[in-house]
Amino acid sequence: MQRVDFSRSSRGSCKCQHAESVSAVTAEDEHGGRSSNSWNSQKVEVSQQMNNENGSVASMEKLASMRTINNTPNRVSADSTEDEAWNLLRESLVYYCSNPIGTIAANDPTDTSILNYDQVFIRDFIPSGIAFLLKGEYDIVRNFILYTLQLQSWEKTMDCYSPGQGLMPASFKVRTVPLDGDDSAYEEVLDPDFGEAAIGRVAPVDSGLWWIILLRAYGKCSGDLSVQERVDVQTGIKMILKLCLADGFDMFPTLLVTDGSCMIDRRMGIHGHPLEIQASLLCAREMLAPEESADLMRALNNRLIALSFHIREYYWTDMSKINEIYRYKTEEYSYDAVNKFNIYPDQIPPWLGEWMPNKGGYLIGNLQPAHMDFRFFSLGNLWSIVSSLATIDQSHAILDLIEAKWADLVSDMPMKICYPALEGEEWRIITGSDPKNT
Repeated sequence: MQRVDFSRSSRGSCKCQHAESVSAVTAEDEHGGRSSNSWNSQKVEVSQQMNNENGSVASMEKLASMRTINNTPNRVSADSTEDEAWNLLRESLVYYCSNPIGTIAANDPTDTSILNYDQVFIRDFIPSGIAFLLKGEYDIVRNFILYTLQLQSWEKTMDCYSPGQGLMPASFKVRTVPLDGDDSAYEEVLDPDFGEAAIGRVAPVDSGLWWIILLRAYGKCSGDLSVQERVDVQTGIKMILKLCLADGFDMFPTLLVTDGSCMIDRRMGIHGHPLEIQASLLCAREMLAPEESADLMRALNNRLIALSFHIREYYWTDMSKINEIYRYKTEEYSYDAVNKFNIYPDQIPPWLGEWMPNKGGYLIGNLQPAHMDFRFFSLGNLWSIVSSLATIDQSHAILDLIEAKWADLVSDMPMKICYPALEGEEWRIITGSDPKNT
């Protein structure tokens, strides 16, 4: 456990040296009060702000309109539900030197086994952070961004082995410890976990990528670009990118991760090149100072060109693509092979042909030699729209599929993270019989 060092920039008067406060930029009406826009209109607005020029705005507007189909609830009930949700979210806030810096992963008073769910997880805070941005409460997101940045360069080890420099922690916890030489005085410290104490001992590949996405969302939503322009923040972005763009043995432009190192720290059969973590590189390019990062910017541009083509061409699946795969020849050895990844048609699951609508399509969850994961991962597909990783036509097709398969993907519950669910022997083999992966 080590103390956070904020020596790179000036801080407030708190002994724990909290991040300097910034006036929250809130939308005000003509009477000086906060805008009373509805939650849905705020959501569409921030989605519009985060999308760039390739047409993703129209796609997100379409998604917002889909939410309102047959949606005429009692307003009092809706307000009550939203108020309850906000109360629960605020009860989960974690404070450091009297400043909110995140939300705990879970708060179940009936669960006697807390494990590490009382910590602030990087990936888990992203939806909470976006909710605070939509509400106009920018300080907590700013605090989270700056404090987690200070945890980035720590050298944490497991069995004398250290992960690559630039890795963001999976989570962190605020601890109260006595001051040296004075048991009557205490101070707060931040204790990060880089996977050396995590269940399964998995390093968080996606933490840094989610941090970049939230940083971009903060700047677009609040209008405060001073955070992303800070020297320490620019350095943090570069360290994450160098880790992601490092040369290795892989032939693909997608990022290679092990199972359990993204989404959740448990096996879900997404080892290889999962879709959901490929979207943040574009956010990073938009925030890098080009005059100070010419070489990195060049490498990033080259990767993005290859990545966009790879995702759009090989991850895309619709009825036409399924029929094409059925006609694939296998064991092709040539530079112009059609079946580049040696996919056997028998690998197409029986449910896919019946489930796929004639109008619509989606990006598969994973692709590697002789393997295509045809499951629909909501997070990866929606972020591919927001980040313009999908083309305009593909973005519309994804939303068409969600609309056509609303009963399967959403129904009366929040949107499923993955469809279809693993069952039976397949679940036992892929998840390792993990009861929490049900």
